[in-house]
Amino acid sequence: MGGSSAGVLVPWVSKADEMGASVAPLAVSSSETTDVAGAPAAEGETVPDRSRDAAAVEADAECDRDLLCPICMGVIKDAFLTACGHCFCYMCIVTHLNNKSDCPCCGNYLTKSHLYPNFLLNKLLKKQCACQIAKSASPIEHLRVALKQGCEMSVKELDGLLSLLSEKKRGMEQQEAEMNMQILLDFLQSLRKKKLEELNEVQTDMQFIKEDINAVEKHRAELYRVRERSSVKLRMLFDDPIPTKLWSPTADQHNSILVSNFRSSLVRAGSDNLQIRSNDVKAQLNHQEHQRKDAFSGSETSSLIQSGRVIARKRKIQAQFKELQECYLQKRRLGASQLHHPKEKLNAKVREGYHAGLEDFQSILTTFTKYSRLRVIAELRHGDLFHSANIVSSIEFDCDDEYFATAGVSKRIKVFEFSTVLNQSSEVNCPVVELATRSKLSCLSWNKYSKNVIASSDYEGIVTVWDVTTRQSLMEYEEHEKRAWSVDFSRTEPSMLVSGSDDCKVKVWSTKQEASVINIDMKANICCVKYNPGSSVHVAGHWKAVSYVKFLSINELASASTDSTLRLWDVNGTCPVRTFVGHTNEKNFVGLTVNNEYIACGSETNEVCVYHKAILTPAARHKFGSSDLDDAEDDAGAYFISAVCWKSDSPTMLAANSQGTIKVLVLAA
Repeated sequence: MGGSSAGVLVPWVSKADEMGASVAPLAVSSSETTDVAGAPAAEGETVPDRSRDAAAVEADAECDRDLLCPICMGVIKDAFLTACGHCFCYMCIVTHLNNKSDCPCCGNYLTKSHLYPNFLLNKLLKKQCACQIAKSASPIEHLRVALKQGCEMSVKELDGLLSLLSEKKRGMEQQEAEMNMQILLDFLQSLRKKKLEELNEVQTDMQFIKEDINAVEKHRAELYRVRERSSVKLRMLFDDPIPTKLWSPTADQHNSILVSNFRSSLVRAGSDNLQIRSNDVKAQLNHQEHQRKDAFSGSETSSLIQSGRVIARKRKIQAQFKELQECYLQKRRLGASQLHHPKEKLNAKVREGYHAGLEDFQSILTTFTKYSRLRVIAELRHGDLFHSANIVSSIEFDCDDEYFATAGVSKRIKVFEFSTVLNQSSEVNCPVVELATRSKLSCLSWNKYSKNVIASSDYEGIVTVWDVTTRQSLMEYEEHEKRAWSVDFSRTEPSMLVSGSDDCKVKVWSTKQEASVINIDMKANICCVKYNPGSSVHVAGHWKAVSYVKFLSINELASASTDSTLRLWDVNGTCPVRTFVGHTNEKNFVGLTVNNEYIACGSETNEVCVYHKAILTPAARHKFGSSDLDDAEDDAGAYFISAVCWKSDSPTMLAANSQGTIKVLVLAA
């Protein structure tokens, strides 16, 4: 075994000897040392230190390579020698021999019985490991090891060492304290800067509020003076024995003429006539007195009603105070920034001392607090005896808001007269027109200029244009390959309409030709498409999971998604202006409708939610009742709102749920 071990170490020793004797002059090949390294050293001349250092580095590298296991290429652990003279990690060579019976280096036949522990190499590896640890150890580690090993040291030396350590400790503590103070100072300075910015913003906001309070108080005082003048005139009207209707100079002159004529007639008339006319005057005065009492009584009643409304509106403001505050500051800051731009000064609203932005916020506050609930003013059933499926997918008013049409899974377009629905007490209303279709309907769009033209899209992908008067189809477009979810007529070009489908295509049609005008591939399912109200070339659409899009104006777009949110977008930008939450929508089409101020949508909780476009939470809501449902079916989420539609910009809207109930709702205080 001893010979075998020596045989293993021979190459390592011989290489080291060669490095020490003749390899060193050839180790450097750079241009800087070619002259020295390329020629043998002269007698008495020493080799440069740089050459010796390079030789030592290469020798160490060669030595390191000899200590690597040929299998794992790591430093050998638990070295074992083979009969053919190669060293491996014990686990590496045993694992290899479990699969093959040869040496990984030379290929000679080899079994586990031909393996021998290499004690000398293991000893050298342990020494090398200890040397590497010693080289990489810190001075503290060296000192600790020396003290543990019993390093001899005098008391004087120990005192000096302790003093040095104490001084080092004090220095480090001082440095640590200075660093901590610097960190604290940086934090406090940053906090001060941030708070100063907030203070400046608050002071600016306070200045805005102060200016606006003065403007509002001034305007309120003017309104109060106008009311007082009206009250004085009213009291003078009731206190005057001769009733006067107008207080203009012309009216006064006319009244004086009447009085003069009246007195002349008294002089000419006899005593009987005088008594009769005197009684008439007394009767008139008594009637005026009663009128004045009734007027003041009515005024008190009106004041009580107005007081109750004010209290209700104040409560609503307090409930949404945080959002209203943010809205006011946003409008006010924007208005103030516009005043610094000469081009924007003309556009900023300033009325009777009002500063820019205050007028906008007053309009928002007025419309937001004006309504607090949805009141049902009419209701009808959309279903019939022959069709159990009653889900209404779409409701649309005509261009004059006189008629509205409904469509859904019953494969029928029904047209109702709005005034008849309001005035008829029965829940079952007969449509004035009913159109039968071949497939379930997903969407309706009434032509914005022609009352008798309406378009529909269905589950088979067919887009149809109907004449309501003749009850016949005018055009049928069958290019969509899958279900068409949406159709919309252009507001600026009556002959243009657009549709979106599950075939991932948006198609633009013209009633003047049979084929599509434009075909847009969107690479995803199209749930809704809408024309911009001020353009016939701009169309808004959303991909799958966003169920509706609606334009509030040419610059404002609302979208509904199955993440239970609505979003308001600036058409000229890419980021949402506002996100509305408060309804539930995770899997169904629940409807979306907009007007100038309000956004309304359905919910999977079987209720309608109305949002003011400046406030994030619902301003009003109405839940459809389920008293007529079976107990087994009356589960949360079993019914949902399927379609909603505003009546132009009025506070009246239509809403339908999946049960087939259609309600006429109006915003109320």
